[in-house]
Amino acid sequence: MLARLGSALVFVAGSVVGGLALAFLIVALRPQLIHSGARTPAAALPASVPQPALPAPARVSYADAVQRAAPAVVNIYTARLVTERLAPSLGELFGEYMPRYRQRIERSLGSGVIVDTDGHIVTNHHVIANADSIRVQLADGRVADARIVGRDPDTDLAVLKIDLNPLPVATFGRSDRLKVGDVVLAIGNPIGLSHTVTHGIVSAVSRQQLGIAPLEDFIQTDAPINFGNSGGALIDSSGALVGINTAIVAKNIGVEGIGFAIPVNMVRGVLSDIIAHGRVIRGWIGIVPEDVPEEQAQQLGLGQPAVLIGNLYVGSPAQHAGLQPGDLLLGIDGAPPHSAQDALGRIASRQPGTSVLLRGMRAGRVFEVRAQVGERPRSG
Repeated sequence: MLARLGSALVFVAGSVVGGLALAFLIVALRPQLIHSGARTPAAALPASVPQPALPAPARVSYADAVQRAAPAVVNIYTARLVTERLAPSLGELFGEYMPRYRQRIERSLGSGVIVDTDGHIVTNHHVIANADSIRVQLADGRVADARIVGRDPDTDLAVLKIDLNPLPVATFGRSDRLKVGDVVLAIGNPIGLSHTVTHGIVSAVSRQQLGIAPLEDFIQTDAPINFGNSGGALIDSSGALVGINTAIVAKNIGVEGIGFAIPVNMVRGVLSDIIAHGRVIRGWIGIVPEDVPEEQAQQLGLGQPAVLIGNLYVGSPAQHAGLQPGDLLLGIDGAPPHSAQDALGRIASRQPGTSVLLRGMRAGRVFEVRAQVGERPRSG
């Protein structure tokens, strides 16, 4: 019995080995047979066999926003006559010297934004400062001379006017709704390259005390703002105007991607006052506030924000109210000032002729006085 079982196993094993050897020989001679049962690749299918369509890649574009905003952005070209005194020649150094002068035309570039159908244009004050002539070029190629309606050096804004019709007009957005990380685009005239668009994000809001202007509340962005972009539009992803491009941090100190724009909410008030009065009317009480360092605040035991009154204008409303240099300002109409810039801004927002309640501290004693608000003197 065992002998028969052994013979059967030997027979089966021999058959398996023989079958494998035969299969190997067939594959070696006809390798295409191994793919005959596989699925035909899509590239090998006849043209008549429909192939599944690949999904289109997601397309991110701000072209619609630019098309809405760009027509209202203008290029500004300014010129002024500069008189220069010539250096004396070698012969004149040892003889009678008569001063000699020469004149030349100094030209500059900038940008602006058309804000109404009457032809008013908002730009930076520094773009048109000291200009003898101002010309504006629209996106459609039209050119016109511009006149200055009013200036506001305190915010570095100015309003121009041109006489052309019809005019594209910018749509005003809401800068108070901007959030860090929102996409923004800058449109302007960098180094003479008209209507150039750059993009980035909002890096920060309410930047102050940068030394750019007396009253600051800037939007910080990494959208490139180059020479000639000043006065141009900062828009959101829908094409609405949210700021006026103003300044960049100098690249020669190794800083990239830090630019600043005046928020459109500030522009609204300046524009309205200049069109109505030719100037911006702001409140003023004559204080020169300074920030209180954190160490000093701790030494004084201040449990709230405060600013130091570093100086006072002689005969100012603040002096008449009894304030003195060295006083701490703790409150303006019940609200604590968070910085010197904040204190100036709060007072500037008051109408001349009204009064403001000031809460202060002198020699450790808290006091309150009421000061009459005057009109802030014009700077620049």
